[in-house]
Parts: sequence; structure tokens; C-alpha cells
Amino acid sequence: METEDLELINREIQEVKEIFLSVVKIIPSFEILSKKILPYGLKAHTRSVSWIVEQVINQQAKFNKSQLNLDDVEIDMPDTCLHDCVVVKNNKRYYVNIKIHNADGKDNKNDIAAVEKLFMQYKTNPQYRLIYACFGFRFDNLEIQFAENQVHTFSPQFLPIYVNPRNDKIQSYYHHEPIYRSREEFLDSLKKNSKSIVLN
Repeated sequence: METEDLELINREIQEVKEIFLSVVKIIPSFEILSKKILPYGLKAHTRSVSWIVEQVINQQAKFNKSQLNLDDVEIDMPDTCLHDCVVVKNNKRYYVNIKIHNADGKDNKNDIAAVEKLFMQYKTNPQYRLIYACFGFRFDNLEIQFAENQVHTFSPQFLPIYVNPRNDKIQSYYHHEPIYRSREEFLDSLKKNSKSIVLN
């Protein structure tokens, strides 16, 4: 792949990581609900809090955009969108998908994205570069604590491609060795591994 493309993507990955590490420093922990509402606390399942935690991250980034030296953080995305927010800094747009995982849990493969949706976005918009930002967190009864310095960022373009045949989604560990490939190589790999991509 072109060295310039590789350097651009890696630079953007690092820039997004630094932005969201700063968000975690602003809000290292928060309570989901009061003990009056949930007297026995929450079960320590990521799925029970994932949407709320993702919203906290997005909204705190937007609310604190001046402190973070950002022009804006766009958070009103359609449910069908690949990214959860668009971070705007120095008039440059970063398309970010937020993921969370239990910092004390095992490192399992996770669904990353629907192959067809990812393929179409990358095929039709040459300027689109998605960045995943994965946050480690811990449960403490009703409190969510972000794990210090545990924001991991990566590009789907550099993912090891394994497609779950049951739901046609890319599955991967959040922490993985990147496979550096060009955009065209990425699209070809998606086509080869998916049954849902139908070309005209």
C-alpha cells in the first residue's frame, strides 16, 4: 500500500486515541443509577450498560470540546450509521465508532461491523476512514470506572478478516496485530469473505 496512506491512517488512529484518553481523564467514573432505583446493583455484563456508557463518552466529548481543543463533536447519528460520532478538529473530520469491554474480563472475539455496510461505505466514499475506539471499564456496583490509559484505537482496514457466517459480521479481538493493506485490498478481502456482497 502507499506509504502516505499508511502514515495518514496511523496518525489519525493515534490522534483519536489521545482525544479519548483525555475524555477519560475528565470523567474517570460515574454512577449509572441510584441505589434507590437499583438496590441490588447491576449484573456485571457489558451488554447491560454498553449503550449508556457509549453515550456518556460521546456526550462528554461534545460537552468538553473546548477543553479538548476540538471544533465540534457530532453525535446525532442515525442508528444505521457505522460511526457513533464525528470528531472535528482543525476542520478535519474523524469518524469514530465507540466500543467498550470489561477490563477484567477475558479477551474474546467481538462482532465489529456488518460486512456489507462496511464494504458499501468504503466503496462509495473514498474519503471515509472509520476508527474504532475501545474503552476498558470496570463495574463497582452501580459505578462505572474507566480503566486508566485503556483506550485502544484501530482501523477496520487493518483488521484480520474473519466473517461470522451466522450474521455476516467481521469478528476480531479488540487487541490484534494489524494487517496493513490498501483500501482496494481491504475491499477485495471483504468480498472474498462475505456471501452478502452482491456486485452490479
